[in-house]
Amino acid sequence: MARAAIEAFLHNQDPKLKMPAGHLAEPRGVFTTLMRNGELRGCVGQPFANEPLMAAVAATAISAASHDPRFPALRLPELPAVTISLSVLSPLFRIAPEEIEIGRHGLLISSGPRRGLLLPEVPVHFSWSRETFLAQTCQKAGLAPDAWRRGASIEAFSTEAFSEEA
Repeated sequence: MARAAIEAFLHNQDPKLKMPAGHLAEPRGVFTTLMRNGELRGCVGQPFANEPLMAAVAATAISAASHDPRFPALRLPELPAVTISLSVLSPLFRIAPEEIEIGRHGLLISSGPRRGLLLPEVPVHFSWSRETFLAQTCQKAGLAPDAWRRGASIEAFSTEAFSEEA
């Protein structure tokens, strides 16, 4: 679904999405990650469950290919070398810092209009402690690293991950 959406977009066509049933029709947050030769090539997500999962996958896949500000837009000749992964998010829930489990929980930290989100695999990849994970999520939000200690909202989620490599 994600690959078909990107390919349609790169051909200047609208992805043809059939109205889904079952789990694909449920509103869910999702992140789409593009890798090329083992390197990140794009990652964009929607943390909030505002539309059916199928539509969110198509939208985040197209955005990861064309609107991740860290990378130039993906070109059609690159697509065969790209591996696509999806992280489907559980609903967000408030969590106390001491309840955070590295590798199980992703975090969304917010204060006022600022918010930062890191997926559960990020602290595992970098071997972060719980406190480093909290501080890094605050910094991603543009907050002071200790904002989580000073009233910033801490929400967690888990993910169900899918990859073309799996």
